[in-house]
Amino acid sequence: MFGGLGPLEIIVLLVIFFVLFGAERLPKMANALGRSKGEFQKGLDQSTQAMKLEQTITDMDAGGRTPSQALAARAEAVGIDPTGMDPEELEKKVTALESLETEE
Repeated sequence: MFGGLGPLEIIVLLVIFFVLFGAERLPKMANALGRSKGEFQKGLDQSTQAMKLEQTITDMDAGGRTPSQALAARAEAVGIDPTGMDPEELEKKVTALESLETEE
């Protein structure tokens, strides 16, 4: 029936639980166990929904950096100080310098 337990074994276990915990505490324990299971399932669902494969691959490719951090690292690699620059302007300059370096 349940994990290889027959009806007689389940009845014996229920009797033992009633003797150990009393008829008053068993429903409270079952209720708490049910709520705990629900909370665990809810947390598990939230964590699995948060992890999207596409986002995970993008994050891994970026080395855990945001796009602006990756752009700043590229700018420093070509010799530009990225502090205080507009990201679009910085992207244009970095791309132009990278293309010049590849032509050489």
